[in-house]
Amino acid sequence: MMDWAATLRRFTNWFNFTSVSQPFLQFLHVNIQLKTACHILLSLLIGTPVFSQYYLRGEVKDESGNGLQNVKIMHVRTGYVYKSGTQGSFGILTSQQVDSFSFSMDGYKPEMLVANAADYLNVKLKLLAASVSDVRRYKLSSLVKNMQKDEQRSWFNGDETYASIIENKFVDVKRFPNAGISLNIDRASYSNIRRFITLNTMVPPDAVRIEEMVNYFNLNYHEPPPRELFSIRTTLTSCPWNPANQLYYVQIFSKKLNLDTLPPVNLVFLIDISGSMDMTNRLPLLKSAFRLLVNNLRAKDSVAIVVYGGVTGIMLNTTSGAKKDTILKTIDELVAGGSTPGESGIRLAYSVARNHFIKGGTNRVILATDGDFNVGLKSDTELDELISQQRESGIYLTCLGVGMGNYKDSKIQTLARKGNGNFAYLDNFKEAEKILMKEFTGTLYAVADDVYMDVEFNPQYVKDYRVIGYDNKVGALTDSLSVIEGGEIGSGQSLLSVFEITPEPSNKEVVANITGGRFADIKLDYKHSNDSTHCHYIYPSRWDVIPFDKIDRSYRFSASVIMFGALLRFSPFVKNLNWNDMVTWATSTADEKDIAQREFIEIVQQARTLYSKTKKKKGNNIQ
Repeated sequence: MMDWAATLRRFTNWFNFTSVSQPFLQFLHVNIQLKTACHILLSLLIGTPVFSQYYLRGEVKDESGNGLQNVKIMHVRTGYVYKSGTQGSFGILTSQQVDSFSFSMDGYKPEMLVANAADYLNVKLKLLAASVSDVRRYKLSSLVKNMQKDEQRSWFNGDETYASIIENKFVDVKRFPNAGISLNIDRASYSNIRRFITLNTMVPPDAVRIEEMVNYFNLNYHEPPPRELFSIRTTLTSCPWNPANQLYYVQIFSKKLNLDTLPPVNLVFLIDISGSMDMTNRLPLLKSAFRLLVNNLRAKDSVAIVVYGGVTGIMLNTTSGAKKDTILKTIDELVAGGSTPGESGIRLAYSVARNHFIKGGTNRVILATDGDFNVGLKSDTELDELISQQRESGIYLTCLGVGMGNYKDSKIQTLARKGNGNFAYLDNFKEAEKILMKEFTGTLYAVADDVYMDVEFNPQYVKDYRVIGYDNKVGALTDSLSVIEGGEIGSGQSLLSVFEITPEPSNKEVVANITGGRFADIKLDYKHSNDSTHCHYIYPSRWDVIPFDKIDRSYRFSASVIMFGALLRFSPFVKNLNWNDMVTWATSTADEKDIAQREFIEIVQQARTLYSKTKKKKGNNIQ
């Protein structure tokens, strides 16, 4: 008797099916139950020429000859979509020797080609005219000066090549002593992670941005000296997950503004009322959040409300903050329904803000949405261009993300960073209260724009270093035109950046004899709000290693947050750390008197249960 299961497996291997034929195989496995049907089907497949297979190979490059990764390759006849690999290469299985394919990538002119599988296909994509400008370039979160993009491409490996962000790797300080970081007060990643874990759902690794997790807590704030906009503190200590290495903390504090003496603020609430917002944790949550904000407004402040959904329009013309009842009544009357014309809403909101622009004041659009733009501009690049044009007008942008399921983190992040603004994710009312009441001035009032930090390490003390967090998107690393630009810093902020250091020399006795020398030079570049003049703040950092158990408790806690993020990202840099260790670290470093840090312990404990169960299930499947 013929073994039909074995025959089917041999048949599958022989045909070497790609993703194009997977749906057919699933049909074959699920529906073939009778031997006769299977026999007929196999005979048809083998005997029919339409199932002859060809392998089309090639590569996609830009005009400079650089391989382009993640180019969208669509098989015109079937509609199936593929992506180019690390160096722009691709391989596609097709049933016809001559077939049509389209090649497209944000910022490049699409190409439609007829390809012959007998030939190696070389595809060249040309930049769109607008792409040559900074508006269309990818933006970097961090930058290793003088390192070529080709070297960073070696950081991509295996299945990770299609990840949206690539974790920063160690860099040789003798070759690349300078690291640059774009500073901002985005903290959305932590509350989004909290939402996933609270719902007993594993966190997508690309949703984990460690710098946002660390800075969610606004740790250990110290007021800068009088007449200073910033102050800097640094700490060098041992690395808890790798004792052979060190952690280098750079903490920046911004001046705290006095709300009573602040100039007037011109706000435009841009609220998504489309059908996707008709859920408890979306529009109703936002209405509660805006009520909190309105209660903080002064008589000299003003608010307008623009909505987009079934219609796009002005629900409330610019109104004094003294008329709180009028503003709150408008908010309460908002009802969700219709499509999501995000582009028209954004254009209208900026138009309203420009018409009531307060010179010398704070002018800001607050966009509240789940990010599901399905009418008008859709791609991150198109949104990038639209918002970049608007930021030149001196109007800031704050983005409040809500929702789950179709929540578009990347789109909202693009809007906030390109709009000279900040980004928060509201997973519950408590988070709304934190962002719009407790941190009101930090969220709405910027003390500096285009803030960029440059750190230059001394090779006498440092062999290698890596920036923890501030990971770049794949597109930014592969694009030769990508640039780095600074972010917005709000009032009374504490920003913590952390580097993992491999000390040099390795002989500790030699290091001990070079005490007190220059370890690193730190330089902040920034502009005052409403001022185009570039300013600099320079801070020389001395070599002074402090044992980990002796450093400030807030730094020990931040190390726990870093480890938590690294575990969620399955980072290779914490491969010796397990979830039980993680709970111990969280419990021993968190401040029990701090509500947010106490909650962090609970989240870590929930994550241990969630991820331990998942690991056991995978182990059972393997057995």
